[in-house]
Amino acid sequence: MATLTTSSKRPYHIIVFGATGFTGQFVVEEVARTCNEGPGGTLQWAVAGRNRDRLEKTLVQAADALRKPELKCVEVIVVDVAEPESLAIMCKQGIIVLNCVGPYRFYGEPVVKACIENGAHCIDICGEPQFLEGIQLKYHSKAQENDVYIIGSCGFDSVPADMGILYTQVHFKGTLTAVESFLTINTGPEGGCGHDATWQSAIFGFADSASLKRIRRKFGHKPLPAVGARIKKRGALFFSKEIEQYAIPFMGSDPSVVRRTQRYMHEEHKHSPVQYMAYVGIGGLFSVLKTLFAGVVFWFMVKFSLGRGLLTEFPEFFSFGLFSKTGPTRKQMDGTSFCLRFMGEGYTTGQDPSQGKPNATISTEITGPEPGYITTPITMVQAAITLLNEHHCLPNKGGVYTPGSAFARTTLIDRLNKHGIHVVCLYIVCDSLTLKHLLGQIWAKSFFFFFK
Repeated sequence: MATLTTSSKRPYHIIVFGATGFTGQFVVEEVARTCNEGPGGTLQWAVAGRNRDRLEKTLVQAADALRKPELKCVEVIVVDVAEPESLAIMCKQGIIVLNCVGPYRFYGEPVVKACIENGAHCIDICGEPQFLEGIQLKYHSKAQENDVYIIGSCGFDSVPADMGILYTQVHFKGTLTAVESFLTINTGPEGGCGHDATWQSAIFGFADSASLKRIRRKFGHKPLPAVGARIKKRGALFFSKEIEQYAIPFMGSDPSVVRRTQRYMHEEHKHSPVQYMAYVGIGGLFSVLKTLFAGVVFWFMVKFSLGRGLLTEFPEFFSFGLFSKTGPTRKQMDGTSFCLRFMGEGYTTGQDPSQGKPNATISTEITGPEPGYITTPITMVQAAITLLNEHHCLPNKGGVYTPGSAFARTTLIDRLNKHGIHVVCLYIVCDSLTLKHLLGQIWAKSFFFFFK
């Protein structure tokens, strides 16, 4: 296994692979900002990709943006995902590879394979359930044998959701049984959009949705027990009182990732699993009409190769400006933020989850900057920093893990709080009888303390 200190054989703590990509360039900047958070207060790192000139240009841009001329001297490694030998050479030089090359369904597996075979841990920002679960099915045992950690979805998909559920569980005093999450994204006067790579991942993911069912059948998992009252699934479109706007089910990888984490925590640590539903706000009536029309067009066109070709070629047109080949501008990113609110219910300590309805609710919230290209680099880099500094807190053996299953016992949430991604518990409410009991206990203890 790769040690967590650099050496002549493995000179870099982190290698950013795909550094010239749209997201990769922001990951490079984030690594540069956190150099003093590596083991011993230093971080040795390099960038990797197919084109040396473009890699050097990326470093120059980062040096100018951060006013750090020393970045121009960061080591460059030329690697092509289609050339296994070059991947092997890269993986032998780094402790962790940050893989920013997507769509992962096309380019992700060779990187995972090379990392496992050459002793480098791998962190990605994938939001594609077919890839994530397929890699777990195919490579978990081999990664365990080589004591290599393969941790997917360490971007906005799905660190906030996965770690947010664990945070909510910790702060609920009793048995948390069900959680709904509501995502809202706020843009400034410049508006906002996503990059074409994310759009492509969605196109090919929805087109190949049947493969996900086949992968899950191969796992042969038994259904997780539904503790307490079953969570009620909302409709395909509804008005959410929680966020005061219309909402739809969240179509990203968060539900898949959270379920995998809950299964791991239940099977490995005997934790009571949490039922989970994820939703995203889409705004008012005009946004509803636009979303419905775009959704119908997308679902129709994604079924045919010609339709997929048109969707890929003209992302801005078919997504009504939500995605583009150029991605958002810096001004758009600076004016964008997100809020992910969790609404949970469960049974307080001493209450039997098999009897009656839940008697307590909890709300927690995660807020942060623009999700795709500011929050994602932060979560990815902090995941790597956590792995480097808190290796002893990860699962005892390597393997293919979700963020929650890998980092549940670490200080990742604290690290995110220090980097502008704030996680807070808003409130916990018990039913009237339980509340009276708790208030009575608080009053009695206060009375005793006062007259002590």
